[in-house]
Amino acid sequence: MDTTKKRTIRSYVLRQGRMTDAQTRALEQHWTSYGIDREENQLDIDLVFQRTAPRILDIGSGMGETLIKFAERHPENDYLSVEVHKPGVGSLIATADVKQLHNIRVFNHDVMEVLQYQLPDRSLDEVYILFPDPWPKKRHHKRRLVNSHFIKLLIPKLKSHARIFLATDWEDLAEHMLEICDGNDELLNLAGEGHFAPRPVWRPLTKFENRGIKLGHNVWDLCYGINRQD
Repeated sequence: MDTTKKRTIRSYVLRQGRMTDAQTRALEQHWTSYGIDREENQLDIDLVFQRTAPRILDIGSGMGETLIKFAERHPENDYLSVEVHKPGVGSLIATADVKQLHNIRVFNHDVMEVLQYQLPDRSLDEVYILFPDPWPKKRHHKRRLVNSHFIKLLIPKLKSHARIFLATDWEDLAEHMLEICDGNDELLNLAGEGHFAPRPVWRPLTKFENRGIKLGHNVWDLCYGINRQD
């Protein structure tokens, strides 16, 4: 009998670029302040932040520019970043330390494992999935982050009033995310089934969004609530 475990299809490929000295120092000196280690135990998020506050999960924070803006503008919120690329994590932590932002914590591993093992149910007020890797080639569509399995893992982590915000400048990915999310009975499309949402006025212009606009791409936003009473 073949006992080989089926390889998990990941939504990313680790291409770790060169770490700058500042990124390396940030990880070495400030990980204990900002980083959340990989474990198979649920977090006490109040203990992590030393307070009770609205909690926002930012999936794929990149170099952290957008998350830093959110954290600066809304010190009343706590932000949980998930980013697999260490240069991005180092950059985010370095900037957070310089600006003394204490409402940011970072996971440096797969969001699927974060959802499965570390985040408690009913712990999130908002989720941001802004300009995820579009994996445009058809043979790579299986790598797209937003799929039925991901949504099923995410929904239990959301409070009944929670919101999910998604954005992309790839039309095919936009249609894919719309189909997946509209197809789940526990999600409510706040723009109406089959419709995209207006661009949120509070969302900063991200690096990937700006690059897409310069290339002549349109941008599609989606916003979902939770169709559930706790």
